Amino acid sequence: MRIGQFTRSSEERPWAGVVGDERVIHLREAGVAVGVDLPRRTVSLLGEWHWREKVALAVEYATETGVGAYDLADLDRHAPVTDPRKAICVGLNYEDHAEESGGDPPDEPVLFAKFTSAITGPGEIAWNPELTDKVDYEAELCVVIGAEAREVTENEAMEHVAGYTPGNDVSARDLQFADEQWTRGKSLDSFGPIGPDLVTTDEVADVHDLSIWAELDGERLQDSTTANLIFSVPELVAFCSQAFTLKPGDVIFTGTPAGVGIFREPSELLEEGSEITVGIEGVGELTNHCTYR
Repeated sequence: MRIGQFTRSSEERPWAGVVGDERVIHLREAGVAVGVDLPRRTVSLLGEWHWREKVALAVEYATETGVGAYDLADLDRHAPVTDPRKAICVGLNYEDHAEESGGDPPDEPVLFAKFTSAITGPGEIAWNPELTDKVDYEAELCVVIGAEAREVTENEAMEHVAGYTPGNDVSARDLQFADEQWTRGKSLDSFGPIGPDLVTTDEVADVHDLSIWAELDGERLQDSTTANLIFSVPELVAFCSQAFTLKPGDVIFTGTPAGVGIFREPSELLEEGSEITVGIEGVGELTNHCTYR
């Protein structure tokens, strides 16, 4: 299934819904009607006991009765997951990106954090041009945790994954390189767009065989496949879980392939008016417009 978060007006708080055939099922509304208590937000939903079965029941009822069903065109989209406890990023997880950045492929995953206040959905990426003028894109497959994971093995890891969503690890390169560590340059407000939907694992036959790309103003600048990941999704989930407990709704940005703007000749960076789209085969396309604050 595809789970997103939506609003019907600017006054409404985002709510989780299942997307299908240009219709969206408001899970809390449909759940109340069928006698199932479903949380409003995706993060809370993923923490529910047997959430998949409860969602299926609500969707079946809404499909039959129309209760809680809305036209997708009448709704505003938000990030499919908001306010995760953690947004974990993996650096240099494609060999060609490690090479273009002047580094060697790592022997184990390179982790860094993106503040969760950076998480946003389709819509605007915005920044102050007096703070940074070297803003870059990074197309990434994001993994969303669906069950608490602590010290799990690679064989157990996928039992703890809810699904996947496209992500863009937007980076202020001047801040990143000046600081000599990555947190500030990766964590400006709106620098973690994800979405538009969370696609559950059962919808993806092989997460390690998906085309992934980025297009800047219609020009394809990144074009690769998740088959080129150095560290697989199970490896990353298991590795992270050895260090800290993964909670439902946590997001892991799994790394970007070659073709980022800063290392191109000449550089091709984001600026006011740019439109950047990240696409992942079978998972979706995430489009953001760029503006100055």
